[in-house]
Amino acid sequence: MTRRSTVLAMLRTSVWSVLLIGQTPVLQYGQFGADRPVEGAVASNRVIVVRAGRSFDGKSDTLSNDQVVVIQGSRITDVGPADRVKVPAGAAVLDLSHTTVVPGLIDAHTHLFLTGESHGRYEEQLLKESWQYRTIEAVVNAKKDLEAGFTTLRDLETEGAMYSDVDVRNAINRGLIPGPRLQVVTRALSTTGGYPLEGYSPEVPVPSGAQIVDSPEAARQTVREQIKYGADLIKIYGTHRFRFAPDGKLGAIPTFTLEETKAIVDEAHRQGVKVACHAYGGEGLHNCIDAGVDSIEHGLQLDDAAIAAMIEKGIYLVPTLYVYEVEPEEDLEATGGKTSRARIHEASFRMAVARGVKIAFGTDAGPFPHGTQAKEFEYMVRFGMTPAQALRCATSVAAELMGWQDRVGSIEKGKFADLIAVAGDPLADISELERVKFVMKGGEVVKNEVK
Repeated sequence: MTRRSTVLAMLRTSVWSVLLIGQTPVLQYGQFGADRPVEGAVASNRVIVVRAGRSFDGKSDTLSNDQVVVIQGSRITDVGPADRVKVPAGAAVLDLSHTTVVPGLIDAHTHLFLTGESHGRYEEQLLKESWQYRTIEAVVNAKKDLEAGFTTLRDLETEGAMYSDVDVRNAINRGLIPGPRLQVVTRALSTTGGYPLEGYSPEVPVPSGAQIVDSPEAARQTVREQIKYGADLIKIYGTHRFRFAPDGKLGAIPTFTLEETKAIVDEAHRQGVKVACHAYGGEGLHNCIDAGVDSIEHGLQLDDAAIAAMIEKGIYLVPTLYVYEVEPEEDLEATGGKTSRARIHEASFRMAVARGVKIAFGTDAGPFPHGTQAKEFEYMVRFGMTPAQALRCATSVAAELMGWQDRVGSIEKGKFADLIAVAGDPLADISELERVKFVMKGGEVVKNEVK
C-alpha cells in the first residue's frame, strides 16, 4: 500500500470512528471495504449470513418465515428458507431471527441540503451559509437518513448549493463518508420569477434556489450543463406559485411553456437521463405529462385526464404526503379554515391509488428533519394503500423509477445486500418502519440495535 493510500485509509477510519461513536454494531460499518476506491472493489470473499425470523422481499403481499440471506462482499448470493439455503463454512452469522427483515428503503424525493427548519431558515441558508458549510450539513443529513433505514435516495436539488450534491454522492461511493446510494439532480430548473429567493429590491443581487432558464434553447443548454457537471437526472418546476380561490380551490401557476418543457425532456432523454417534474396541477402539470417526464413530484391536483395520461405513458407519481401535514396553519388561514393543501392532496392520492397510477415513495425530507421521513408510510396507508403496497412503493417500485431495479429494491440473488430490520410486523403496523433497529448497506452493518 502506498503512503498516500495508507493516509487515506487512516483518515476514513477516523471519520467512521467519530460518526459511529456510541454505537456497538455486530459488524462496524467500514470493518471491511471502507478504504475501497469504489463500492464493492474489495472484501469480495467475505461471507455473511443473515438469519431472518420474518422477511419481506420487496415484491410480495406477505412475509416469509425463517429465511436465510447469504451475502458475499456487497451482494446477495442466495436467499430462501433455512431448510434449503446452506450456510457456507466460516461465514459470519447475524442473528435477526426475532425481527422482520426488509430491503433497504428508498426515498425518491429528498433534499439533503435543507436542514428541517422552516419559516425563514431557507433564506438564511442561501444568504449566510457557504456551499462548503451546507455540504457539511448535507453529510450529516445523509447519515441520519441512512441510519433511519433509507439506503437509497433520489436527492432532488441542492437549493442554491450548486453541484455540491455530486461531491456528496461521490464521497459516499468512494467510502469517505456514510450515506445512502444517491441519484442527484444538482440545481433544478425554473423560470424568471418562478423560484425564490423573491421579494428583494431589484438593486440587490440575490441567489436563486434553482437554475433559471427562459427559452427552449436555454433549457437545452442548461440540461447539457447539468449533466456535464454530474447530474443523474433533471428536475424541473412545472408549477411554482399557488393561490387559493375564495371557495377554497387551489390554483397552481405554471412556469415553463409546453415548448420549453418538451425541449428539457427531449434533451435529457437524448442523453439517457430521466426528468422529474414538480407540479401541483393545471397547465403546468399537463405540460410535464404531455412532454413525457418520468415522474410527477407531489401532484396535489391530479384530474382524470392527468391520471389517464400518466397511466398510458407509465409516468410515476411521487406524492410526498407527510410534508403537507406538518404545517397546515398557513393554508387554513388562507382558506378561512375550509381546506389545506394536505386535504386536497389526500383526495388526489386516493384517486391515483384507486386508478392504478405507479406510485413511488418520496417524502420531500428537508423542510422537515431528515431521519424522520418514515412517517410518510402512515399517511400512505391512512389514505388508501395496504401496508404491503406502501412498502413496495419504497422498495421495488422506487427502484424501477430510478432504473436501479437490477441492484436495489428487493431481497434477491445478485442485488446489493441492503437490508433493514424492525422488531414487529410492518404489514400489521406500518409504523414499525419508524423504529428501524438494524441497517446494512452493501453487506456492511451501519446500525445494530437488535437485542
